[in-house]
Amino acid sequence: MVRSLVVKVTCGTEEPERLNQAFTVAAAAVASGAEVSLWLTGEAAWMGVPGRAEEFSLPEAAALADLLSAVVGAGRVTVCTQCAARRGIGEGDLREGVRIAGSAAFAEEVLADGVQALVY
Repeated sequence: MVRSLVVKVTCGTEEPERLNQAFTVAAAAVASGAEVSLWLTGEAAWMGVPGRAEEFSLPEAAALADLLSAVVGAGRVTVCTQCAARRGIGEGDLREGVRIAGSAAFAEEVLADGVQALVY
């Protein structure tokens, strides 16, 4: 049995390696068959907006847009409610398959049985 994985990424393009690593781990877990939930907080909230992941590039790393598509396709991607509000991001601004939710939903996910949580 594969455990569920919650990945919370707290940085944006100002920390490119950490940002890409979080998406890489989430996509690799999806590929391994794990149930994956990727939380975009802080500046990472921008990656939930269409075109933002496509603009990002990091040498020798998988394309962030491809990694995000893998997680959206087989897992769940959430932008933090407060983080979205502080940046003027609403539900209508998000790419298809990305939602906005708050700390209660995050706490419920990470406190469930058999869940591994990672924060980047």
